[in-house]
Amino acid sequence: MENNEKRGMPLLGDKFPEMTVVTTRGVKKLPGDYKGKWFVLFSHPADFTPVCTTEFVAFQKRYPKFKALGCELIGMSVDQVFSHIKWEEWIKEKIGVEIEFPIIADNGAVASALGLIHPGKGTNTVRAVFIVDAEGAIRIIFYYPQELGRNIDEILRAVKAMQVSDKHGVAMPAQWPDSEVVGKDHVIIPPARDVATAKARLKDAKAGKFECLDWWLCHKELKVK
Repeated sequence: MENNEKRGMPLLGDKFPEMTVVTTRGVKKLPGDYKGKWFVLFSHPADFTPVCTTEFVAFQKRYPKFKALGCELIGMSVDQVFSHIKWEEWIKEKIGVEIEFPIIADNGAVASALGLIHPGKGTNTVRAVFIVDAEGAIRIIFYYPQELGRNIDEILRAVKAMQVSDKHGVAMPAQWPDSEVVGKDHVIIPPARDVATAKARLKDAKAGKFECLDWWLCHKELKVK
């Protein structure tokens, strides 16, 4: 690819671009080294910056919860690996948290492939999040400005919700698992796509198979650990 060729961000459903990256935990091939696992790749503007530091601490504190979902974390910025290492040391010394997940030391190639260079701010990368499934497909993308730190609990919730959706063939309501409309631990039955199914929905609801506010909004309880 020509150096002056611009790439846009990958789209939802696209395969994560194949790449070899240098990280604080050695050289890795993406997405191949994570085949069979979900992973969250998140970029940050730069090491030794205040908001990014709070994010990395929050990611690390929730790392065991991500791993319990079969999901790994990968950080990234356009900084050299020695900068990442020194920043990790600072976080451990000053905050008492040891970063255990790899951080990509990007020379600009990864940011270019994923469309992560912040417009008008030099080589700083935006706060982007790519949630990639076990087949290497991009399922969710979050995009944040430099001024706003991420809510890591929402990223964790998103991974869990997509896994539940895939496994059970359901849709996930707003605020899941604490929906204000369909109720706690309830998921949404995909809407009917033909007249016969629409009529059957209300009959199934009367039979107690699930609950419906109408034929197009049906839901059921589905508790997950």
